[in-house]
Amino acid sequence: MKSLLLSALSLMLVLAAGCASTDSRIKKNQALFDSFPADVQQQIRTGDIRVGFTPEMVKMSLGDPARTYTRTTAQGAAEVWSYDDDKPAISLGLGIGSSRGSTGVGGGVVVGGDRFRDDEKLRVVFEEGKVTSVERNTSKR
Repeated sequence: MKSLLLSALSLMLVLAAGCASTDSRIKKNQALFDSFPADVQQQIRTGDIRVGFTPEMVKMSLGDPARTYTRTTAQGAAEVWSYDDDKPAISLGLGIGSSRGSTGVGGGVVVGGDRFRDDEKLRVVFEEGKVTSVERNTSKR
């Protein structure tokens, strides 16, 4: 069990190291970043987004969304990007069972896995290629 836990923790560290940071996203798109006004560049560096940002600006600041979907509004369709809490998600399980004199033991570790909607921390709404709304989940603990 101890080696299984160590393996899971090692995998989590590798996955965390592989995640793109704001700096790496800027470097990957340096020419585009340099074309933005200074105040927008600063907001992107700090992971902040504002109404009026383009999808490229949001991706550079926050990365790829966890989910995207379309919302119907009075003005038409809006594209919504949903971002989850970026805390690591680890689940451990242990089971014991018996039948007819035999006993079985099993265990499991899940890193990442399915997330519930309560992990959503932010929604970014786009209409006509620009951010029109930034909705933050303030009910988080």
